[in-house]
Amino acid sequence: MSALIDTLREIVGTPHCLSAHADMAPFLTDWRGRYTGTAQAVVFPADTAEVSAVVQACAASGTPIVPQGGNTGLCGGATPLPDGAAVVVNLSRLRRIRRIDPANNAITVEAGTPLAVVQAAAREVDRFFPLSLASEGSCEVGGVISTNAGGVQVLRYGNTRELVLGLEVVLPDGQVWNGLRSLRKDNTGYDLKHLFIGAEGTLGIVTAATLKLFARPRSSVTAWLAVGSPAAAVALLSRLRSVAGDRVTAFELIGRTPLELVLQHIPGARDPLDSAHPWYVLVELTDTRQDAGLVELLEGELERAISEAAVHDGVVAHSESQASALWALRENISEAQKREGFSIKHDISVPVSAIPEFLERAGQALEEAHPGIRVVAFGHLGDGNLHYNLSRPLRDENDAFISRTPEVGRIVHDLVAALDGSISAEHGIGQLKRDILPVYKSAIELELMQSIRKMLDPAGIMNPGKVL
Repeated sequence: MSALIDTLREIVGTPHCLSAHADMAPFLTDWRGRYTGTAQAVVFPADTAEVSAVVQACAASGTPIVPQGGNTGLCGGATPLPDGAAVVVNLSRLRRIRRIDPANNAITVEAGTPLAVVQAAAREVDRFFPLSLASEGSCEVGGVISTNAGGVQVLRYGNTRELVLGLEVVLPDGQVWNGLRSLRKDNTGYDLKHLFIGAEGTLGIVTAATLKLFARPRSSVTAWLAVGSPAAAVALLSRLRSVAGDRVTAFELIGRTPLELVLQHIPGARDPLDSAHPWYVLVELTDTRQDAGLVELLEGELERAISEAAVHDGVVAHSESQASALWALRENISEAQKREGFSIKHDISVPVSAIPEFLERAGQALEEAHPGIRVVAFGHLGDGNLHYNLSRPLRDENDAFISRTPEVGRIVHDLVAALDGSISAEHGIGQLKRDILPVYKSAIELELMQSIRKMLDPAGIMNPGKVL
C-alpha cells in the first residue's frame, strides 16, 4: 500500500495525492449522504497522461479504481466501498476546453470541466449547449457522460448520449483510446463511445469529450400552470406540441407536496399562484429567432385552455428574473427534500401516455400497503421521467419506514415494469440499484453486460461493486 501511494505521489505530485482520512473525507461520501466508503488514497491527476499512469500503477498492483467527478451523483456510483481497497481518481483538475468549432457546432472539453463552464463557453461563440441540470455549477462533464444524465431539455435535445460526438477514454490497463471525432456520420464499425456513456466508470475513465452545440435560442417564454390531474398535464403537452412543435423545450410536472417542501425549506421561495392546486406544469418554449412571438403564442393557447377548463390557473414570466424564480421552484426540490430528511427515492420512466396510470396505480397501491404515506412526485413529464419519492410526514416515523425500502421499491418497480418502463431513467444504477437490476433486466442483457465488462476489465478493478 505504501509503495503504491509513493508511486501515485510521484505521478500527480504530493499535494494532489491525499491519504489521510480527514483529507479524503469530502470525497468518500455521496451527495445525498447515503453512502460512505474508505480508500487508500484520493488522487487528482492533471491531464490524460497522468490518468493513464495512475491507472497503470493501480492495474499493476491489482488496486480497485473509483472514478469521480463533481461527486453530485445520486446512486453512490462515485463513492468507494467500505473495504478501503480502492484509489479514488478525481478528475476535477482536467478542466481545459481544448477546442471550439462553431462552424461544426462542436466543442471538445476535458472531463473535469463543470457543466456550467461548457454552457458559458458555447455562449461566447454564439452557440448553445442544452444539457441543463440543477447541479450544473458543480457536476462535471465526465460524470454526466458516465451516468448519461438527462435534465430538463431532453424533450427537444435528448439525453447526454445524444449530445456526445466523441470520447477520449483511459482503459482499465492504462491505454488511451482517442475517439475525439466530431463527425455526424462515421459508419466504420461499432460505435465504441456508446460503451462508455452510461457505464458509470466500470469500463474505463472518460478524460475528454467532443460535444454537440446548437444554435443559440434568442427568445423564450416560461410559464407556471395549474392543472387538475396528470392526465390533464399530458393532454396539455400534446396540445402545446401540436401548435409549437419542437419549440416546446421543457415540460415539467410538479405535485403540490414537492412545491410545499420548497416553500418550507428554501428561503425566498413563494407560490406563484394565489391558491393551491394538486398539480403544476412548468413549461418553456424557445426559438432561435428574436421575433418568434412565443409569448403571444403561449398566452393565446393558454387562454383557450383556461376557457375550456384544461388549465385552472397560471402565470407567464415576462422577464428573465421572473422565469428564473419559476425555475428555482423546480430546481430546488431535491435540496428541499434533503433538508426535510431521508426518503425512498425512485427515478423511473414510463411512456408519457402511461404517466397518469402509473401515478394513480402506484399511489393507490402504496397507500393500501402503507397508510398515510407521503408521495413527492415531480419530473420531466415531456420525456416520461418521474422522480417518485416516498416518506412519512412525521420524522419520528420515517426511520422505520426507510428500513422497508426493498418492500416499497418492489411495489413501484413492479408497476414500472408492467408499464414497459425503466427503474432508472437518468440517475444510473451505482450501488443503489445494483442488486435489484437483475430482477428487471433479462438474463441475456445481463450476460452481454458482464461479457463486455470482463473483456475490457478482466481483473475487475474498474469501479467494483457498481452497476453489476
